[in-house]
Amino acid sequence: MSTTLSTRTLNRTLLARQMLLERTDMPVVAAVEHLGGLQAQAPVPPYLALWARLEPFDVEALSKLILDRSLVRMTLWRGTLHLISADDVFLMRTALQPELNKWAKTVMPPATRVEVELDELARIARAFVDSEPRTVAEIGAHLQPHFPGIRARELSTQAQMLVPMVQVPPRGIWGVGGVPQNLAMATWLGRELPARAAVPELITRYLRAFGPATLADVQAWSRLTGLKAHAAGLDLVEYRNSDGKVLLDVPDGVIVSEDVPAPARLLPSFDNVLLGHADRRRIMSEDARARWGAVRNGVFPPTFLVDGFVHGTWNVVETKDTATLTIQPYFPASEEDMAGVVREAEAVLEVMAPGKEHVVTALSA
Repeated sequence: MSTTLSTRTLNRTLLARQMLLERTDMPVVAAVEHLGGLQAQAPVPPYLALWARLEPFDVEALSKLILDRSLVRMTLWRGTLHLISADDVFLMRTALQPELNKWAKTVMPPATRVEVELDELARIARAFVDSEPRTVAEIGAHLQPHFPGIRARELSTQAQMLVPMVQVPPRGIWGVGGVPQNLAMATWLGRELPARAAVPELITRYLRAFGPATLADVQAWSRLTGLKAHAAGLDLVEYRNSDGKVLLDVPDGVIVSEDVPAPARLLPSFDNVLLGHADRRRIMSEDARARWGAVRNGVFPPTFLVDGFVHGTWNVVETKDTATLTIQPYFPASEEDMAGVVREAEAVLEVMAPGKEHVVTALSA
């Protein structure tokens, strides 16, 4: 009979596998690979995600790895921009490409949807981004004469789904601005995607970073379907959660006791530890999830953890001389717990705004 794991046990196990229970000195590329990539819709969150997990961590080291093409930023899970290793592109983008092809058909609103020859769109877009980096606006403008009646923005979004592209530096480099520009992945990395993806390997990788978990959790993270068939041949162990659902895990996956203390942590926007499960109770209560998810356009705020669970949000406002970090708890917390959050807040300001006066303000729940 399968062992039942409590929600707190799943919480501590997830924090350990996500390097949030204790910071580690794992090399940056290895950490990004272990985590299955980092959400990167904006340039800063991947840096803060690694700062929360690695010690020591140097923002310049991550920038250098993007510049030397060891790490790349490209459209992946859930159709959003992620930072992954160059090697992982060939597993992850290949696995996701069939789903991205499907999503490309649904980019336009149903009321205005026009049948587009997607193979032709992909061919034209690929030729355009093969030779030099292009902005989203340039891609759309180039495609529009070939597909009259369709908005340029929709065409460029379809192109990003169909054609593997890398968002090239200087975008994504710490402290450097710049308009996002996209270049064909094969041009940037010098290799085409393989014909097939090793989806079972992807499931194993997920479980090492997020498990034990259900196949529904894997699907929520990846948006891949048909996972049951891919998991059938894997050597996995089973547990159950408090609802009696079967959880899968790698045989050597370490389970952490619910009694292990969890430190305060500040997480960036879109951190995958919050997005990596269909059932997120192991990292946030239903109340916290409702408040965290009550945002416009899916722009989730930075959060902080108390006792291992989402306890509220934070944000930073900078002026010429001052950086102010405001902590907004969802629920009351003890003085000791809030002191831990404040220490993390003071530390993250040293990274985000060196040389400025730092102010940390904790609001009431």
